[in-house]
Amino acid sequence: MSDPWLHIVGIGEDGLEGLLPATRAVVEAAEVIVGGDRHHLLSEAVTAERVAWPSPFDALIDMLRGFQGRRVVVLATGDPLWFSVGARIGREIDPAEITYHPQLSAFQLAAARMGWSLPDVETLTVHGRPVEQMIAFIQPDARLLILTTGEETPAQIARFLTERGFGASNMTVLAAMGGSDEARFDGTAESWSHRVPAFNTLAVDCIAAPDAALLPRVPGLEDTLFQSDGTMTKQEVRAATLAKLMPMRGALLWDIGTGCGSVAVEWMRGARYARAIGIEPRADRRAMAAANALALGVPKLELVDGTVPAALEGLPAPDAVFIGGGLSAEVFDATWKALRPLGRLVANAVTLESEAVLLALHKQHGGQLVKLSVQRAEPVGGLTGWRPLMPVTQWSLVKR
Repeated sequence: MSDPWLHIVGIGEDGLEGLLPATRAVVEAAEVIVGGDRHHLLSEAVTAERVAWPSPFDALIDMLRGFQGRRVVVLATGDPLWFSVGARIGREIDPAEITYHPQLSAFQLAAARMGWSLPDVETLTVHGRPVEQMIAFIQPDARLLILTTGEETPAQIARFLTERGFGASNMTVLAAMGGSDEARFDGTAESWSHRVPAFNTLAVDCIAAPDAALLPRVPGLEDTLFQSDGTMTKQEVRAATLAKLMPMRGALLWDIGTGCGSVAVEWMRGARYARAIGIEPRADRRAMAAANALALGVPKLELVDGTVPAALEGLPAPDAVFIGGGLSAEVFDATWKALRPLGRLVANAVTLESEAVLLALHKQHGGQLVKLSVQRAEPVGGLTGWRPLMPVTQWSLVKR
């Protein structure tokens, strides 16, 4: 095991003065200091070779390895392992070669300013990421702490809240926390008009109006929330489908014949950092899927133009597979082979031809076979009656 040669130091607005004596000694002894402009300004009293973040940022790891053998310090804001560069470095360089020196994070400081208990708060970042990611967390009475991406971010989030019936939500922007220029801006989403510093943290106390949109993280969103040409996995069947697919943190779904993306979108909403790749040969449906993902707060849905099995080449192995269209024995064989151990596969069939394929696959591979029948109450003249949806045959199994 290598001795640590790389120090990753969290630094706050109070600069070197806010560091523990041992951590400050590490920074003062550095031969190379890597960081952003503000990090260098906060530590300008130290004489060392100064290196800016590389562009593109992906070159960071190779750059750091090039300094191995010297005393290297990377400066990060707050806790370097909480939505920060330290986590990225630790995935590429053996953590045994790194010493981390955490500082109070922006989340801890913001929670203290707001008087909020961190375990009761959703901590999010949209820094350098699509702002729409926070939409999935808009819930009645939710409290959100958000690392923003610039001075315009609070206004964007205020608009998302207002459009969804959460305009009364209280918003607080906290800037330069812990420094001499610390500032606070309070308001509501529907009347937000503050000009705020670019480097800020946003606190949101979500307050729902009586007509607010309810978008739970559990599967089964209303069909009307999705753009669709009518070909989609309907709400009740979708909920049963997601239950068998079992969204998990960071897990990857292949959605074969993704259509408008309803299953992939709800998979990504169902667990933090869940990923999905939708494979769909029709451009109009890929466009609808992309729009639905953006509107429902999972803008990182990846969409592939093609059909299976050819479209699977080069894709990362999935943790779950949903076959909602284009079902065949060949499609099953290709996806089952790629599926990781303990992976879940679910296939839905509406036509008799697809059902026959499922029956044959079930006979060969086992698993669970169910028939899902849904009837919805709808007007019949001046009265109300049951209108059945097309029954769905669902086959599911876990790879052991």
